[in-house]
Amino acid sequence: MVSVRSNLLVILTIGPAYGFQLHGELQSRTAGRRTVNVGQIYGTLDRLVSQGAVESAGTTHDGLPLYRLTDAGRAEALTWLSDTSSPVGEEWNDLVDRVLLASSLPHSDVPAIIAGYRSRWQRTRNGAALTGQDRLAASAASALAAAALAWLDEAEAALAGVSAGAFRRELSHARPRRGRRPAAAVPAHQVPHSSVQELAALGQHVPLPRLDGER
Repeated sequence: MVSVRSNLLVILTIGPAYGFQLHGELQSRTAGRRTVNVGQIYGTLDRLVSQGAVESAGTTHDGLPLYRLTDAGRAEALTWLSDTSSPVGEEWNDLVDRVLLASSLPHSDVPAIIAGYRSRWQRTRNGAALTGQDRLAASAASALAAAALAWLDEAEAALAGVSAGAFRRELSHARPRRGRRPAAAVPAHQVPHSSVQELAALGQHVPLPRLDGER
């Protein structure tokens, strides 16, 4: 399952946003790979506020509450974005989500993130096999590492082959019909960015083996 908390914190590194705006940004910046209930967005924001990672930034001109990162929230967001660890079974999804999100941010160092993941997957691919089930699990992890390394190569080539502004962008200012004041509402229409869709398609087209622990 997608880390809604981490994804929202990363998007908020761009600047203050309201709940429906974050809902659309999450969908568009992951090219539609992640569909999250609007109520889950607001519930996560409430928890982030209570935990000191996010704070109020006032309201929009029409009364929608804005949220912004605290120093602690920004540090958590940047740490997660540059990390390469994941829960068992979520390694591939976290890889693709982090690269997609990073590619859309105005300020991120995408080559460094790709390099970190390449090093992580190279270590997995070269890991020593043991015996029995451990050897089979190591073989599955090695196959996934090969797929991840191939996708990182394609992602790097795609990011290098376009103009600087084709991937990176600020928050969308398209307005929803409604928003939380403070009641929940209906999602705003968002058109996924074509360049981010390209990276997502690359991630979806690589055949993946099952990992130990996957259902």
